[in-house]
Amino acid sequence: MSSHGDPIPMTSSACGPLSGVADVPGDKSISHRSLILGAMCVGETTIAGLLEGQDVLDTGAAMRAFGAEVTDQGGGNWSVRGVGVGGFAEPDQVIDCGNSGTGVRLIMGAMATSPISATFTGDASLNGRPMARVTDPLALFGCQAVGRAGGRLPMTLVGAAEPVPVRYVVPVPSAQVKSAVLLAGLNAPGQTVVIEAEATRDHTERMLAGFGAEISVVETDSGREITLTGQPELRAQHIEVPRDPSSAAFPVCAALIVPGSDVLVPGIGLNPTRAGLFTTLREMGADLTFENERVEGGEPVADLRARYSPDLKGIEVPPDRAASMIDEYPVLSVVAAFADGDTVMRGVKELRVKESDRIEAMASGLRANGVEVEDGPDWWIVTGRGQRGVPGGAVCASHLDHRIAMSFLILGMRSETPVKVDDGGPIATSFPIFEPLMQRLGAKVMRDQV
Repeated sequence: MSSHGDPIPMTSSACGPLSGVADVPGDKSISHRSLILGAMCVGETTIAGLLEGQDVLDTGAAMRAFGAEVTDQGGGNWSVRGVGVGGFAEPDQVIDCGNSGTGVRLIMGAMATSPISATFTGDASLNGRPMARVTDPLALFGCQAVGRAGGRLPMTLVGAAEPVPVRYVVPVPSAQVKSAVLLAGLNAPGQTVVIEAEATRDHTERMLAGFGAEISVVETDSGREITLTGQPELRAQHIEVPRDPSSAAFPVCAALIVPGSDVLVPGIGLNPTRAGLFTTLREMGADLTFENERVEGGEPVADLRARYSPDLKGIEVPPDRAASMIDEYPVLSVVAAFADGDTVMRGVKELRVKESDRIEAMASGLRANGVEVEDGPDWWIVTGRGQRGVPGGAVCASHLDHRIAMSFLILGMRSETPVKVDDGGPIATSFPIFEPLMQRLGAKVMRDQV
C-alpha cells in the first residue's frame, strides 16, 4: 500500500523529446524548517512557495499540535504564529509524521528540551527506520525516549525538564541528526556545539542565523564546528522557499536521456551542500547549464537548462560528495544505465536506511529491466548500456519510497518496453505535481486502470 491509501500502479513508456518549462515545487528541506522555526518564534512568520506535499503538511499539523497557529493562505503561501523557544504545549494526540524521516527527526529535536511528552508514529516505511541516531544525542540533553525494539517508531519522547547544553560529534554524515541537535540546543542554556567531519546540507544553520539565533561555524582539524547559543528569542521572518533541487533532478535527468529534449527548470536552489548531482552529471558529459544565477533569501539560485546528452560516460563519484546528493543516487543510477561504462558510487551506506534500502531497491529494479548492477554494503556499480539502450519491461517495487517510484518512471521514458511501478502513491509525499508536470513536458506517464 501507499503511505496514505490504496496502491496506485503506474506505467511509463518511451516518449518523444521532452520540452518546456518544469516548475518544480518548493524545497522540502527548507519547507520543513520554515514551519518548525516559525513555530519557535514569537510573532507571525510568512512563507511563500511552501512545498505542499504530504511530508510537509504532516509537519505543519505537528506544529499545530504543539500549539502554533499554522494557516494555509492559498497559492503556496502560509503563515505560522509561533509560541517562542521553549513554548511548545504538550500535544493531545499522537504525532503522525507519515513518510517523513526529516519531519519526525527535526520535530523530535525541537521538542526534546521542553518539559513535555509526545508520541510519534508514521507509515509502515517510517516505522521501520532507525531513530536511535537522533534519540541518542537528544538523551545527552536529558530527553528520554521509549520505543519499539531497535529504536523504532511508535516512540514516546519525554522532554528534558532541566536541559543541559551538549557537545556532540556526529558519527555519520547526517543533516537530520545535526539539525535535531541544534534545534534541541535552542532551549538549552549555554552553548551547544555540533561537530561534523563531513559537511552536510546547511539549511538549518543558515535559517537559524536568519531567525536571529547566535550561531557560528568554523572549520577545524576535526571538521565543521557549529556553536549555537541557547535560549534566544527568534524573530519572525518572511521566507521565500527556493525550488527543490531534489525534485528538479527528475525532469533534468529525464531530459538528459530522452533524445531531442530541452527542458528549463527555473529558480532551483543551488546550495553547495545540495548540488552534488548536478556537478556529477556535468562530469559525466551532461549538457546542463546554469542560467540567471542569483541569491534569494541567502541561498544561491539559478535556472537549470538540461538538453539530451547522447555521449554520457560512466565515472567514479567521489565518496565525499555523497552528503550533497544522497537523495539523488536513485535517479543518478537511471542516467548511469544510459551512459557508456561503469558508474561507481561509494560511501553511500546511508542509502540502506532511507525510506527504503535504496541500493537494493534500485539494483533489483535495474537488473529486472536488463541493466547490470553490482552492490555491496556501502557501494554499488551500474554498468551503462550506452546507445544499446535499456530493454525495460519489468514491474518495479517502490517500497513506499517516492524517489524509487519516480526514478523507475524516468527509466521507462527511454526504455524499449514500458516500465511499471507497483505503487506511485508515495510520490505525493514530496512531489505532488510530478505526473502533470512530466506529462506537460511530453512524458507518457499514467496511472494503470485497476
